[in-house]
Amino acid sequence: MESLSDEELIARYRLAPGAERSRAYLETLFRRHQTRVAAWCYRFTGDRTLAADLAQDIFVKAYASLTSFRSDSKFTTWLYVIARNRWRDELRSRQSRPREAPEEAMEFAEPASDNAALAALNARDARVVVHQLMEQSLDELEKQVMTLHYGHEMRLDAITAQLGLTNASGAKAYIVSARRKLNAAIKRWNLKS
Repeated sequence: MESLSDEELIARYRLAPGAERSRAYLETLFRRHQTRVAAWCYRFTGDRTLAADLAQDIFVKAYASLTSFRSDSKFTTWLYVIARNRWRDELRSRQSRPREAPEEAMEFAEPASDNAALAALNARDARVVVHQLMEQSLDELEKQVMTLHYGHEMRLDAITAQLGLTNASGAKAYIVSARRKLNAAIKRWNLKS
């Protein structure tokens, strides 16, 4: 079975999807791509546990959608699209969830000084203002690129691949545009304050 291409494994599976032999075709197919999918997920997340969960979700989705696979594209391309879409879903759900502080951050060994407390409040206020300005000034793709690059410290080439950007300079063009828009928004905000 190892000598069969991905597309041949799928074609043989489709001949008798309920048969025990067909299950072996799928196991071979998914085993073949398990490491690659896990690596994609790790590159997207930077977190091994989340990457393993995402990889599992991707294979479940691929299995459930196998009937929609058309042999006019490579299986790996189709699988990568599922991975990219699943990661986008994950990003959207992360952005809509309130962030929780880790328990260590909640434990206070000694009271903070007035200056440290004031600095923390100022930093929090600045984050709120930047978030508001991003919401007002940037389009969805620019917000996504900025969040991935600055919030999740993802490299620009990885963002370009992750989001399937086809423009010549990839994610960098969106960073430049977003910075320009944010600088203008900050100037307007400073005039109002």
